[in-house]
Amino acid sequence: MASDRRTVWEYETVRPPRAATMEEASDPKELLNELGQDGWELVSTVEYTGGGTKFLVFKRPAEGEGDG
Repeated sequence: MASDRRTVWEYETVRPPRAATMEEASDPKELLNELGQDGWELVSTVEYTGGGTKFLVFKRPAEGEGDG
């Protein structure tokens, strides 16, 4: 019998770090590496209408996925 198991995802949104002027994002490499170590994968960004990134969107398999 075929299994009907689907991956269940959890999501996280993070505002990119801003430089002192608050107009330009600073390099998010450290933040991205920290989230990657916790199993998060960057999947999308949410942009301002006028330009610029408002949120980074991450996903990872939900803990306990497949249990039960």
